[in-house]
Amino acid sequence: MNTIPIELEEWQTLSPLDCESLSNVNLEGHSSARRIAAELTSSGRFELQELLQGIKLRTSSYVGRLILGPLSITIRPKLRGAPLLTLLRYAYALRNFSLYDLVHYAKTDFAFQDLLIYQFSQEMEELLRRGIHREYERRADLLSSPRGRIDMNSYARSAQHTRTRLPVLHYPRLSDTLINRVLRAGISLSTSLTDEMELKARLRGLDRILSMEVRPIQLNTDVLLRAERQLDRRTSAYLPSFRIIKMLFDGSGIDFDEVHAGVRLPGMLFDMNRFFQMLISRFFHEHLEGYVVEDEYRLKNLFSYDPDYNPKGKKLPKLRPDFIIKKDGAIVAILDAKYRDLWEKDFPSYMLYQLSLYALSRNECDRAVILYPTLSEFATEQHIAIHEPLYGTGRAKVILRPVKLLYLENLLRDEHTADNWRRRVEFAKWMVFGD
Repeated sequence: MNTIPIELEEWQTLSPLDCESLSNVNLEGHSSARRIAAELTSSGRFELQELLQGIKLRTSSYVGRLILGPLSITIRPKLRGAPLLTLLRYAYALRNFSLYDLVHYAKTDFAFQDLLIYQFSQEMEELLRRGIHREYERRADLLSSPRGRIDMNSYARSAQHTRTRLPVLHYPRLSDTLINRVLRAGISLSTSLTDEMELKARLRGLDRILSMEVRPIQLNTDVLLRAERQLDRRTSAYLPSFRIIKMLFDGSGIDFDEVHAGVRLPGMLFDMNRFFQMLISRFFHEHLEGYVVEDEYRLKNLFSYDPDYNPKGKKLPKLRPDFIIKKDGAIVAILDAKYRDLWEKDFPSYMLYQLSLYALSRNECDRAVILYPTLSEFATEQHIAIHEPLYGTGRAKVILRPVKLLYLENLLRDEHTADNWRRRVEFAKWMVFGD
């Protein structure tokens, strides 16, 4: 059945009034799609409402592509193409490949997962050029040309029956290992998630090469965890591919109750909020010279139950800012990274309340900063003062500080010259402390 293509951007609402394709459409007869839509809505990843006149859609920080009943929905990030891929490569420590190929694949009409899958295909080609990892595996076989050592116990039991072959224990070096099977499963997952025929052909060619030595495997959370535990210094070249496989696998999953456990999302949604946090984290750790950066630091002693009045023994939620910056053991900055352009979009009350608590939590640091991404050249920081309610005196401050993604991408794309490094360090300090 043909689907109706719908395109949106992050943090956008589309209704039958805005888009004629959503008029007189519903999920009647698509019980699985209706169930998935309800789960996505309750989790905040994506909202679908069935109205009398059609369907209303609302996006958040998640981007990607999915099919829900009659709708083929593509959610695009505002930053696209080569600049987005540059930032993704930096945030997740992926390799930089040829710019010529990038110009072809990082087109603005590519869905987000296609960029990830394009990068994965290049990572796989690099691994195959280097030669995939092989492991010695203990095997007990009957061989006419013995190698290894003769299994005397087996020989004693079978000598009277076997005259042309001997039982031996040997250790062949094989490619059919768990981590290589996960690579092949990643190729299969990628092929199912892209609609680009050229990418599919590229992936099928990679699968044909691997299939000569590596068996297929069903990808699941347990398999991924076991494979990740087997990675070591000998297989460090596998890390970028595994990061992408995990992103694709997590983005195509959805949490259901036990009755519907194991159901996969018909497509993929990727959380740009997590990406933005990873991007800022790596940039801080590499460029804040002389400071200590702690990710998701737990603020202690801000709330506590009175032990005499906590009959159910409840625990309070833990407050964890995305970044705490320390100098000589003292906290000098508290920051959160939120993937929402607060220059163009409203500042939600819940974000203000959260940042206000951070700002009031420490006497030595009376301000909290929210870093947000923007493509606007004119965005400047905004300050919100927190007043003492009785006398109106200032107590603390919440600062909305824009991170201009095109400027950051330019810094990361330029060669590592002394001048470029100096500008990176200056930009990192500006994100933390401002002017």
